[in-house]
Amino acid sequence: MVTDGTTLLGADDKAGVAEIVSAAEYLLAHPEIAHGPLWLAFTPDEEVGAGVDHFDLEHFGAEYAYTVDGGALGELEFENFNAANAGVLFRGRNIHPGEGKDKMVNAALMACEFVSLLPPAETPAHTEGYEGFFHVCDIKGNETHAMVSLLIRDHDRQKFEARKELLLSIVDYLNRRYGPGRAELRVRDMYYNMREQIEPEHMDLIHRAGDAFRAVGVEPKVVPIRGGTDGARLSYMGLPCPNLSTGGVNFHGVHEYLPVASLRKMVEVLVELARAENWA
Repeated sequence: MVTDGTTLLGADDKAGVAEIVSAAEYLLAHPEIAHGPLWLAFTPDEEVGAGVDHFDLEHFGAEYAYTVDGGALGELEFENFNAANAGVLFRGRNIHPGEGKDKMVNAALMACEFVSLLPPAETPAHTEGYEGFFHVCDIKGNETHAMVSLLIRDHDRQKFEARKELLLSIVDYLNRRYGPGRAELRVRDMYYNMREQIEPEHMDLIHRAGDAFRAVGVEPKVVPIRGGTDGARLSYMGLPCPNLSTGGVNFHGVHEYLPVASLRKMVEVLVELARAENWA
């Protein structure tokens, strides 16, 4: 399945929903497959970090869970970025450009200067694996007001905090250069690396998932998520929740695609993972 070349496919995470529902359908149609109690949940707003804002863990009732959220077939993940969203507001002083000398403070140019002071090699286009980044995702404004929106990402918690401190130091510099209150930083943490919750006591979840992949002929590949899932927040809420692949590739863009064979194979993985003997 591919896009038409003008928009994304939406496999993230329609694919996960389809695979979960298809696995449930298969288990209902094959009562001879013994399994324990299973709970299913579908959350909205995962891409903005709000998917489990109102998730009722007590009502859900499970002790462990998996998200089925992105990744090439076979990927198995229990590490993700620590993530924050940041916005920098710039307040300028506009005046007729013919009379601007020593009077005008151009908010749009302050925004450009702020971006120029970010580490140029620490962007999504220049990083991989465990390397963190700053991602400028929106710039807008004029001489009077401007705004830069960006994402802060790093797997290492100390480096993550250092990234936020760097933004603050740049804003402090601009306020010394152009005057107090000209630049204002706003940061909101979104989620944290679930490794801190999974690794100490719940690595059996990774081993069981790996065995389920192998049982249906797929070699699992444990990799860090260069993003996040609702499982990260759920893990910090008390529900250990690593992530399984969906089989899709190139998410969030016009080159996104999903092999139908991978979609079907992930249904097999989920059915295998649910088998009672795998949880004995």
